[in-house]
Amino acid sequence: MAKEKINFEDEDIKLKYRHTTSHIMAQAVKNLWPDAKLAIGPAIDNGFYYDIDMEHKLSDQDLLKIQKEMKKVIQANHKLERFELPREEAIKYMADRNEDYKVELIQDLPEDAIISFYKQGDFVDLCAGPHMESTGQIKAVKLMSVAGAYWRGDEHNKMLQRIYGTCFPSQEELDEYINRLEEAKKRDHRKIGKEMDLFMLTEEGPGFPFFMPKGMTIRNELENFWRQEHRRRGYQEIKTPLILNEELWRTSGHWDHYKDNMYFTKIDDQDYAIKPMNCPGSMLAYKRKMWSYRDLPLRIGELGQVHRHELSGALHGLMRVRTFTQDDAHIFMLPEQIKDEIVGVAKFIDDVYSMFGFKYHIELSTRPEDSMGTDEEWAMAEEALREAMQEVGVPYVVNEGDGAFYGPKLDFHLEDSLGRTWQCGTIQLDMQMPQRFDLTYVGSDNEKHRPIMIHRVIFGSIERFIGILTEHFAGKFPLWLAPVQVKLLTVAETFADYAKEVAAKCEEAGLRVELDIRNEKIGYKLREARNERVSYICVIGEREAEANLVSVRSTKVGELGAMSVDEFIDKLVEEVKSKAV
Repeated sequence: MAKEKINFEDEDIKLKYRHTTSHIMAQAVKNLWPDAKLAIGPAIDNGFYYDIDMEHKLSDQDLLKIQKEMKKVIQANHKLERFELPREEAIKYMADRNEDYKVELIQDLPEDAIISFYKQGDFVDLCAGPHMESTGQIKAVKLMSVAGAYWRGDEHNKMLQRIYGTCFPSQEELDEYINRLEEAKKRDHRKIGKEMDLFMLTEEGPGFPFFMPKGMTIRNELENFWRQEHRRRGYQEIKTPLILNEELWRTSGHWDHYKDNMYFTKIDDQDYAIKPMNCPGSMLAYKRKMWSYRDLPLRIGELGQVHRHELSGALHGLMRVRTFTQDDAHIFMLPEQIKDEIVGVAKFIDDVYSMFGFKYHIELSTRPEDSMGTDEEWAMAEEALREAMQEVGVPYVVNEGDGAFYGPKLDFHLEDSLGRTWQCGTIQLDMQMPQRFDLTYVGSDNEKHRPIMIHRVIFGSIERFIGILTEHFAGKFPLWLAPVQVKLLTVAETFADYAKEVAAKCEEAGLRVELDIRNEKIGYKLREARNERVSYICVIGEREAEANLVSVRSTKVGELGAMSVDEFIDKLVEEVKSKAV
């Protein structure tokens, strides 16, 4: 059996490794259920899957059986051998094996396509590759789950069984990955959100979250912070309507490129759309008067609620919803201001992410197939983003063809405490929308000119960002965001009056405080407060009441011991002010 070290840092090798493992799984399934028909089995992020059509409904026990059979295939160390067949022979080859889905895939290939197969032992699969050299190179495998999946993602087609799995070059790496998944389950924002009573999702409004008082505290603090930081950087704030007429969305280009994700209504027999994006409203705000070159750059921000139609199967807590608030801003500028403005936004995003302790990487997304504008405009815009990134001095990767339909963009992917990445911030350079809305300014030559525009977000979606923060901090938010910053627990009812005095002092200092003066055992009260993830828990008994003290426990650090009330309040006020993580 092969002994070489697998370099899982190499994306090409990782792809081959996962793809090969999906073939091993398919072979194991066919060994156990020979009548099973194979559909597709690609490598994906964190593993692989295979869609299979079979009468037997797979259970968790079956996954263990398949895994055991996979081990045999791996130990057999079959070579993976590639061969090609002409179209008609390839169709017959798969038809003779009753692989109906493979026949359909071959029939749909272009006339000039090379039709290749991979053989391992007595198992053969239609596949373009690439693969590892032998099954014996695969080391650690775990099948994760089974889900339903329509053939080719079409709900009119047959429902298949999709087996998900993951694989790594060593058992240690696999164990580490499984541990991260278990930790992610504990940190699931839907679970923590329910336990902390932050938000709720109801059958009456799938994808339309309700924020409860404690969740609103977090939301309001984030929005207050957003406003403060934007004012400091020269932004003005506006608010645009939720509903605007259909003609506006045709002008902006959203009708042609985005209408399937939009909601519509009629008012006075006229067609209107509920906004999926804030930018057309900002165009109208700019057009309300004539601007001079001396007024630019003009930075306009909006915490704007948008609605987008998401399929019900894609909805996920606060991470994927049908309505959310984007922390949008649109910057209208002169051509010579492009680089400085992009640099300024990139540094702004860095300040915010660094404050929360997030690492991040940047992707430059270039022109997509479905786009507006000329080749020259796109080339100039992409070059402007590259130059700005050179100025900032932060490395980035190019994501070809993933730009917005109106311009290229820089996407900021932040990394949370579990090493997962989330696309949040974005800077999009747009020369199309100013043209479509005929935006102008008066230049130094007293002639009208066209401004350049940046679309940008930092949080992305307030709802999603709260979900990310909840999982990143496991509900133990930084003190300035914490819904309950202090909880005072009395050992006995006789100390209630002193606890109320301490609470009043905390509130006077601007702290969010709760009292628990119930006639319950202190151990029970402590457990409850810890489960609520209260930042600071103070126990109050005879000693504390007599000496004007509180016994302090931090959710993050543990026991801090006895402190005077004034010392405790000063400590918390400073922690809030510094926005310490």
